[in-house]
Parts: sequence; C-alpha cells; structure tokens
Amino acid sequence: MIGQRRIVLEPRAVPLGGVRGMEVLRVLPHRNLPTIGAWCFLDRFGPAETRMRVEPHPHIGLQTVTWPLVGEIRHRDSLGSDADLRRGQLNLMTAGDGISHSEYSVGEGPVPLDALQFWVVLPESARHGDGGFERHTDLPTTTLSAATGSDATATVVLGEFAGVHSPATVHTPIVGAEIVVPAGTTVRLPLRPEWEHALLLVEGDAAVPEHAMTRNDMLYLGDSRDGIEVASSEGGLLFLLGGEPFEDEIVMWWNFAGRSHDEIAAAREDWEAASPRFGVVEGHDQRIPAPPLPPVRLMPRSRTL
Repeated sequence: MIGQRRIVLEPRAVPLGGVRGMEVLRVLPHRNLPTIGAWCFLDRFGPAETRMRVEPHPHIGLQTVTWPLVGEIRHRDSLGSDADLRRGQLNLMTAGDGISHSEYSVGEGPVPLDALQFWVVLPESARHGDGGFERHTDLPTTTLSAATGSDATATVVLGEFAGVHSPATVHTPIVGAEIVVPAGTTVRLPLRPEWEHALLLVEGDAAVPEHAMTRNDMLYLGDSRDGIEVASSEGGLLFLLGGEPFEDEIVMWWNFAGRSHDEIAAAREDWEAASPRFGVVEGHDQRIPAPPLPPVRLMPRSRTL
C-alpha cells in the first residue's frame, strides 16, 4: 500500500511548438509520480481563443481520453474514424500496438477551446492488441448527497465511481469522474481504499480538510482512504482520477508508452519509415515527424512519492 498522502502536483507550461503551435499545462507525468492508477498523462489545453491543428501523429501502448470543456474537436484516425466531440462527450482511442490520429478545432479560424487530454497506460494483456476508437455521448451520472448545501453530481467518464460504471472500455481497475460541487456545499466523495486517487480543480474553488485547492493544481491523495470531504464556497468543477496502482515499470517518450528503450526506438523508426503499423489518417497532406531520440538509453520512470 502507498498510504494516505496530500501532495500538490503543480502543472508546468509546455510549448508544443512546431506544426502544433500551442502551449498546454501539463500535470502528469510528474517527476516524482509517473502514474496515478493507470493514468500516465494529463494536459489541459486552454482556455484560449485558438485554431487547433494537431496533424497526424502516432501512439503505442496507451489509450487517449479527450474530455472537452469548451468548443468542438474533430478527431480522425487511421482506423477511418471521423468524429466531432463537444462538452459532455468522450472520445476514447486505444492505441494497442500502433495507431495514428489528428485533432482539429472545428472551423477555419480561432475559436474558444478548452479541454483535458489524458493518457491511460495499457497493461501487458492489452498493449500489443489492435487499435480501437469509441465515442460516448451519453455517460452515466450519479448524485452525491451533501452534508451542507445542495447535492453534488458526478459524471463517470471512465471506469467506476460510487457504484456507477462508464460504458467506455478499460483494461485496468480505474476511475475518471467529473464532479460538480454547487456553491455553499460540502460533500463526501466515496473512494476505494485499495486504489490511489488524485483531485484536479478545473474551475471555481474547492477545499479538502486543511487544504484549499488552486485551479489547475492536482492534489494527490495516495490510497487507504474510503472517502474525502470536499467543500466549495462559490462552486467548483473537479476531476477525480485514480485506480489500482500500476505495477509495471513503463518507458514513456514522445507519444509512446512501452517497457524498454529498444521498443520505443523501434516504434519511432516505424513511424519515420511510414510503416503500415501506424496506418494513414485520410484527409491530411502532412504529419508530425518524430523528434530525435536522446543520446542516452531511455529508462523507466520511477515513483518517489
């Protein structure tokens, strides 16, 4: 067991540059915490008025979870999927052994855009399989009875929360849930003590006992908790993520999640060679080239928290 923690993971600004031309706030992976459950990556892009053009790029060994807050995003991938995504809907893409996709804002000019982009690392049993894509437009919700104020609501995006299950495909025990806490409300979020959890404050204000949260900071809670109290004076939008601690050591580089340097290097070589492994995303005349590998062997990321 990891034990109860209360550690603030502050985001860092990451300029994506190149043909993407966007800056994002990156919360995961943290230098001391490569995964929370199987969650291995979290970016927030926005809020901004922008023209998003993320050209085709590859993935292996993970699932991408796109959760829009403002605006619409068009997803196209090498499986032939072509889907627009808006608030309250989920795009879930499973890379398996190899997939490629693009993400565009809808429209030709700059538009208001804000979204959370997560990656979930795949276990050994799923990471060499076929790719897949799911779009879920009707996700389940549950009501959380408030100790004071109005009841809170939770949308179960991935996995299971408070006995409610998302229809999206998962490969490890996991939770991803958006939680809306009304103004003047204190509510207890039920947690599974054998899982580790973290809370991200997306908008508004929120506090847990003896700690006021800051927007875009993530509060890592560890495991061994059966719940936590959250209070909001003005109203808060939070995202809860967690799951069974992921035991495999992973090597993450660029858009790849593997287990060794050689595996990552082979995937990079396949992408640069336009291997059939990653397919083709129709409707594009350019794609994102892989950056050069570092001059040292890639090593697994170690947990120090």
